[in-house]
Amino acid sequence: MANKVVICGVDTSNLPKISSKEMDELVLKLKTDRNSYREKFVYYNMRLVLSIVQRFCIKKELIDDVFQVGVIGLLKAVDNFNTDLGVKFSTYAVPMINGEIRRFLRDNTSVKVTRNLRDTAYKAMQSREKFNKLGLDATNSMISKDTGINESEIAKALDAISDPVSLYDFVYSDGNDGILLVDQLKDPICSEEKWLENNSLENAISGLEEREKMILFLRYFEGKTQMEISEEIGISQAQVSRLEKNALSYMKHQL
Repeated sequence: MANKVVICGVDTSNLPKISSKEMDELVLKLKTDRNSYREKFVYYNMRLVLSIVQRFCIKKELIDDVFQVGVIGLLKAVDNFNTDLGVKFSTYAVPMINGEIRRFLRDNTSVKVTRNLRDTAYKAMQSREKFNKLGLDATNSMISKDTGINESEIAKALDAISDPVSLYDFVYSDGNDGILLVDQLKDPICSEEKWLENNSLENAISGLEEREKMILFLRYFEGKTQMEISEEIGISQAQVSRLEKNALSYMKHQL
């Protein structure tokens, strides 16, 4: 987004900046002759649309569409703005532009989801943005407390509206060559050999008695000493040592 200058044929680097005084004067002109100043008013407020668009994480191919939707929100704000209320135009326009963009993103995900899930995700994103404004990185737990929605429902809804990722998307590129997501999928920890080894280990453990399984679990997964295990399961340390050795010997033979 930061690198894209021309959006929908508009050179965003040259969008005019307008002072508060100039904006007030333009609002007065809009009040007296809305038809004549409508187009100029929209153009001078496109930077407002740009600033809102930049708040969202948007894929490059969607930027033009999202900017157009933001301008539609701006047009609606201009057409419905009551200049007699004494409210700044930006105060009135921002929620309207924001709403148009959110509706577009919510209704145009690559994978279609139910309305309830979209509404839950929308509320979660609103809550997250509220925390972000406070400088907080919102967790699903924080969002759950804020919205009253179950944490698992929030996670499911946010996952549902996430765009699917292509295996051939770049995760890094220097302009000449790059690394694709598919290049990073092979993991030696999850190799076929490792899977077979784990499967053999599972079969070996399944042949142990329940007390032997418990001793190995406490010893090697929870890191307890033989003395601690003896106190926990009510046998002597010598018995724990003997059962542990027998279990390891049996598993070694099976493997």
